[in-house]
Amino acid sequence: MHPTVPEVVPAPFTEIFRESIPEPHPEPLPETMLAAVLYGQEDVRIEQVSVPHAGPGEIIVRVSAALTCGTDLKVFRRGYHAKMIQPPALFGHELAGEVAELGDGVTNFTVGDRVVPINSAPCGECYFCKRSQENLCEDLLFNNGAYAEYIRISARIVEKNTLLVPARVSLEHAALTEPLACALHGLEDSNARPGDTVAVIGGGPLGLMIMHVAALAGCTVIAVVKHDAQVEAAAALGVTHVIQTTATDDAVAAVRALTPDQRGVDIAIEAVALPETWEQAVDMVRNGGVVNFFGGPEAGTKVAIDTNRLHYGDLTLKATFHHTPAVCRRAFALIASGKFQAGRFITGHAPLTDLKQAFAELLDRGSDRGRCGNCIKTAILPAPANLQGAEALP
Repeated sequence: MHPTVPEVVPAPFTEIFRESIPEPHPEPLPETMLAAVLYGQEDVRIEQVSVPHAGPGEIIVRVSAALTCGTDLKVFRRGYHAKMIQPPALFGHELAGEVAELGDGVTNFTVGDRVVPINSAPCGECYFCKRSQENLCEDLLFNNGAYAEYIRISARIVEKNTLLVPARVSLEHAALTEPLACALHGLEDSNARPGDTVAVIGGGPLGLMIMHVAALAGCTVIAVVKHDAQVEAAAALGVTHVIQTTATDDAVAAVRALTPDQRGVDIAIEAVALPETWEQAVDMVRNGGVVNFFGGPEAGTKVAIDTNRLHYGDLTLKATFHHTPAVCRRAFALIASGKFQAGRFITGHAPLTDLKQAFAELLDRGSDRGRCGNCIKTAILPAPANLQGAEALP
């Protein structure tokens, strides 16, 4: 049993909350819809495209909320993602909504169900899947297209990684399941235990999520962040100490000073993806401690590590990538429990037509000068009615 979340309701998470779902009222799908289409580097256009239809085993979801994500921002800046998306293509992957159409053979869902489809599903047959490392699946299937009025969910994701949302849980909060699963996976991979001291370097959305789940797990959390808004956000999420890198000459020394005899933290998790912060994480951890390189730098990046310290300090260095269906269920259970402060992570709302502007503001959030200095995630709401009632989105 993992210490970070309440007991998990067994898979497939489809009949568990059925009685709380209102009776569906099927309506025919329109012929066209608004969707964001990525054409290249910082070239995203809102266009009318054909509404997809469900093939065998698939479902069509009417998107209630799609959340901005650091990965989507990278895709927007670079114009592509080697594993996930090649333009021109629909994109976006954090979403929740209502089932609008069922393909042949779908029995776990019905039209009108409130669902959160996760952005990927493993094959279950490859070398890694058979060793419970589904995040490394050799045929990991990704889904994109959340920034649209409707999205088609592939049969494999419907079967393995689509979860029913109870009526008491906001759909935009449910859309946080995928990034929270990544954060939770990182903490669990680090073998965190109640009472451990955990330093998290980086105050972006995922860094803040790691801090929050570590605090919920009973850890003493030291946040190492740069900007004023990140200091405020971390303090509200249960961290014990906050170190602002712009206010100290030596973040490593500042972290060590908060530990007994300056021995260092039990676990250091790097969530910035820079060589210098990878190296700082190694220097912050105590002998016998764990370093998790959660942030992934660009290909070809090199870091310098003192091999003497690594060997004689008996350090464990590891990294965490993506998530698994089991971790996604634990993340969803944490959101549904109400213990996770989901509302603090959605700091803005925008219509689909303003997606490019929302990206521009999020890219400027690190400057402490832009309009979005305190932004974490923006909920993109394709339906105008959802935007009008964003604060009380069901």
